[in-house]
Amino acid sequence: MTTERIDDVWGARTPHPRATAWPTRVDLHLEDGVSEADVDRWVQSACLLCSNGCGCDIAVKDGRMVGVRGRETDRVNHGRLGPKGLYGSTPWASSPDRLTRPLVREGGRLVETDWDTAMGRIVERSRQLLDEEGPLTHGFYTSGQLFLEEYYVQAVVGKAGIGTPHMDGNTRLCTATSAAAFKESFGADGQPGSYEDIEHCDALFLYGHNMAETQTVLWSRVLDRTHGDDPPRVVCVDPRRTTVAAEAERTGGVHLRPRVGTNQALMNALTRELMENGWVDEAYVATHTIGFDDLRSVVAPYTPEEAERVCGVPADDVRRAARIFGEAEAPLSTVLQGFYQSHQATAASVAVHNLHLLRGMIGRPGAGVLQMNGQPTAQNNRECGADGDLTGFRNWDNPEHVRQLADQWNVDPMTIPHWAPPTHVMQMFSYAEAGSIELLWISATNPAVSMPESARIRRILSKPEVFVIVQDLFLTETAELADVVLPAAGWGEKTGCFTNVDRTVHLSEQAVDPPGEARSDLDIFVAYADAMGFVDRDGAPLVKWRTPEQVFEAWKESTRGRPVDYTGLTYAKLRGPSGIQWPVNEEHPDGTARLYADGVFPSDTDVCETYGHDLVTGATVTEQEHRALAPGGRAFLKGAPYLPPHEEPDDAYPLRYTTGRSVYQFHTRTKTGRSRPLDDAAPDAWVELAAADAEARGIADGDRVRVESPRGAIEVRARIGRVMEGAVFAPFHYGHWDPAGTAEDADARQANELTMTVWDPVSKQPVFKTAACQVTRIGG
Repeated sequence: MTTERIDDVWGARTPHPRATAWPTRVDLHLEDGVSEADVDRWVQSACLLCSNGCGCDIAVKDGRMVGVRGRETDRVNHGRLGPKGLYGSTPWASSPDRLTRPLVREGGRLVETDWDTAMGRIVERSRQLLDEEGPLTHGFYTSGQLFLEEYYVQAVVGKAGIGTPHMDGNTRLCTATSAAAFKESFGADGQPGSYEDIEHCDALFLYGHNMAETQTVLWSRVLDRTHGDDPPRVVCVDPRRTTVAAEAERTGGVHLRPRVGTNQALMNALTRELMENGWVDEAYVATHTIGFDDLRSVVAPYTPEEAERVCGVPADDVRRAARIFGEAEAPLSTVLQGFYQSHQATAASVAVHNLHLLRGMIGRPGAGVLQMNGQPTAQNNRECGADGDLTGFRNWDNPEHVRQLADQWNVDPMTIPHWAPPTHVMQMFSYAEAGSIELLWISATNPAVSMPESARIRRILSKPEVFVIVQDLFLTETAELADVVLPAAGWGEKTGCFTNVDRTVHLSEQAVDPPGEARSDLDIFVAYADAMGFVDRDGAPLVKWRTPEQVFEAWKESTRGRPVDYTGLTYAKLRGPSGIQWPVNEEHPDGTARLYADGVFPSDTDVCETYGHDLVTGATVTEQEHRALAPGGRAFLKGAPYLPPHEEPDDAYPLRYTTGRSVYQFHTRTKTGRSRPLDDAAPDAWVELAAADAEARGIADGDRVRVESPRGAIEVRARIGRVMEGAVFAPFHYGHWDPAGTAEDADARQANELTMTVWDPVSKQPVFKTAACQVTRIGG
């Protein structure tokens, strides 16, 4: 069906009862003037414009991508696509401002050049720094949107070629807390739940997760349950009255609206209520968990009344939400940025696991956890180790795990940096600011817009002492500051795999050639490794693979025997009707719907991905301390008291500032901003205030306002209504790039001018959602 999905974001309903299959509905969008009969061929892929991972086919006509349709047979979306997927998947590819040749900085300007010159400059500077100062001069900052094969090669180059611990991805900004929470509770990363749990749950809890705008197809799946027979009750934790909050009220659930920065106090109160009311599976807890008594002591002071005092949530609403969870037969929880990017992020996300462990509600249909991702290949970044993780969910502190990788790559184990924790991107930028990182390679991300305290990031990227390399599709706000810019191929212009939130692996086939001289990220990393002369112990090339499929086969071997086991997958198998959930191996040849159904977790000292941390301070647990706990495959119940946020409102800045997303834009709009329907729907930034806060400041809907924090200010239009009193919401998508030329002040609308250089002590994820601010009217 051809769909109009700007106003009708979630499309037609297909309601169905509990425990029945989600009906199919095929969504399609083609360029104006192109019909299905005109399409030369359809090429298998999956959507790359949110973390849902919807299977789709790319329409190709005359060598161009001209549209997409949902794959009816795919387990993730059953044929559906959201507005970003429909309207934003292909227009960027033919945009006239695509990068088609490398650029180098000459006399302060970026000028076009050839690949030999551009790569020659990179190699010359890289060799000089390695020879004179060593590998700690190099930092790599990548994305959640490359393919698995590209992350794996980048990990090999950085960890075994250069030997630098300074590798991270913008997954640090969106899903680092998801990974950290899994490791703290279960011993290793990996989503326990499945999207199919939506069909089986009788209660659905969304913690800081505006699914209606961030994963629109998944929300369609929820709506088809809530509008069918025997619907689940929805509980929404969000300071804004979103569509999700409205559905919670409609289904007889509850909308919990905690003050920004107080999630942990609310979670402690919900946990206490389970214990106080006997909603604990004592046999499961005794057999499959560690830490119950300590957790009970931590949450004891957090009565519903205390939660009301700290969070502003009525005590009776806390009791009602806890009762819904405590009496549910199959509760499903999803978590996203409202927890991940907020104060005490890992502690609050771990508390969601605690609720499920206390009730033994994990690993079975309808009962599980989805700590959502924010990007389509964020999971692959974490799996492959192009970020701060060790490839294959291995433990940096476990010499045997390091040796396994060294053997796989045929290098000396001491080449792989494991003498200290890997460097997260917030620290990497601090090192670049201080002068110890002198080469910073940025691929497929735009930190000049997406990182906190934007003015500081721009200053660092502009330092002449930092040699900045950017590979991307367009001359982004970050690329404008680079010394070398490499034109990259995008989705549909290359082949590779990516894995979504519920561990579903898809293969995306190349549909068209990249424009001009643009190259795939895989080819760029391979070319750099070859030019640098990186070799293994036998003198053979370190990076031995030249095609995506060859890389995939090598990657599979690095996962053998690990929780993230891909060894049963092949490109041929992935060319089937649907994506497949890992682990896939001899024991699970067709994939695995849910993890931990047997109550056994990858927590043993010799198996786990981390020995754990103190959730308040981030202090690490030693191997000896972990071994003394004798986890024996049991999960950890961990708690933390509530602590006030780093920055509280005061007389000068009396409001709480929080950032988020719009349904019509993705990240910094590199792709979606080049789609006319999407950009017309959300062309400019805004802020949202509660009616009472607006009235007190003489602000009407649509007025132009100045929003200011101790770090910076923006000037945008105001919207009145959905956010709770005392809070201010701003979308983070908008930098100074303005495709339509309609922004009133494109240089004064960047939400991250106001945010803080502060991060969670465990996940190291930046705190985007707690800052003090003031809003003043500056015009009508």
